[in-house]
Amino acid sequence: MLSFRNIDASPDEPVETWPFEGVLTALERGGLPHWRRLARAIDDEPWGQVARHVEQAVAVARPFGIGPVMTDLITEARQRAEAAERGEVAADVRGFVDRSGLTRSEFASRIGTSTSRLSTYASGKVVPAATLMVRMRHVAFRAQAAAGVDEP
Repeated sequence: MLSFRNIDASPDEPVETWPFEGVLTALERGGLPHWRRLARAIDDEPWGQVARHVEQAVAVARPFGIGPVMTDLITEARQRAEAAERGEVAADVRGFVDRSGLTRSEFASRIGTSTSRLSTYASGKVVPAATLMVRMRHVAFRAQAAAGVDEP
């Protein structure tokens, strides 16, 4: 049974409420149920506080066995999150093109890029800069307004 000493937290509380010392204790003296809870929290927020605490604990204490596993879990969770974010951006790009009513070539020209580059944005192979996303949104809504189409 895991217990925390000298901290105002309980192992029964959500891991998101544990201070660094609680995460460190769970990694060093906890078991599979505690590590699974940490892994779930990392998967939910790969750059969140729990992931940061785990990274720090692994760097400081190098908990035998579980340290490398947790490091791999963080890396994989971040890769999955980045892939999902890339997919969201690509869907937004495709939505802007569709909303504009323009051909891809016309849309690309109006945002100052090539059709092939626009295609890489729409597929998620390349993530456009935030400023280009703003430009795409503006072009999409201006083209839509010029065509006399009401917003959905």
